[in-house]
Amino acid sequence: MENNKSHILIVDDDNGIRNLLKDYLSQNDYIVSTAENANQAKEKLNYLKFDIMILDVMMPGQNGYELTKEIKKQMKIPIILLTAKGEVENRIKGLELGADDYLGKPFEPKELLLRVKNIIDKNAKLDLKSIHSIGKAKIDLNKMTVNVNEKFKKINNTEKKVLIEMLANPGKTYSREEIGKISGISQERSIDVMITRLRQKIEKDPKNPKYLQTIRGSGYVLWIE
Repeated sequence: MENNKSHILIVDDDNGIRNLLKDYLSQNDYIVSTAENANQAKEKLNYLKFDIMILDVMMPGQNGYELTKEIKKQMKIPIILLTAKGEVENRIKGLELGADDYLGKPFEPKELLLRVKNIIDKNAKLDLKSIHSIGKAKIDLNKMTVNVNEKFKKINNTEKKVLIEMLANPGKTYSREEIGKISGISQERSIDVMITRLRQKIEKDPKNPKYLQTIRGSGYVLWIE
């Protein structure tokens, strides 16, 4: 998967709409995965990292409102709700449950594209708004550099995704599975290698880390002074 492209999950029980949106968004330089119901969506969310989710409200089984409520309790993924219901109360319900935007059917694919782009750009700006400090390391997420005593090292996009998540939740232990979802890395050994490389960039003594530590049997945690 290309790390520089945003990944979208489309969830809709209508095969025609799923394929139409997948083709259109793929043509506009996004990576697109699809699911036809809530169960399929949750399976993909368990092992893939998505930048945004486009979710139909009226689906058999668990509907879009219920799925939005469940997902928002577990992760920060932005959600755009699609529905044939245009009433104000339904739109408000979706937003109250945590949806980031709302689009009534029928709609122009170009309008959806603009809404997707706006939300992704907004989140990117929030992620890149400042320089973060970990001990003596200054991390610039915009320039993707780590500065320690005026010595600069580059971080890659995968490392950046993990840092964004861990910087937002210092002291939280992340399992390898969780880091895999955030980074898009599936192999545990590859996750360990990535953490080792991050330590080499931010720690004074990478073999005895002070900030990016291993919690035996649980995963990894980032401490910030």
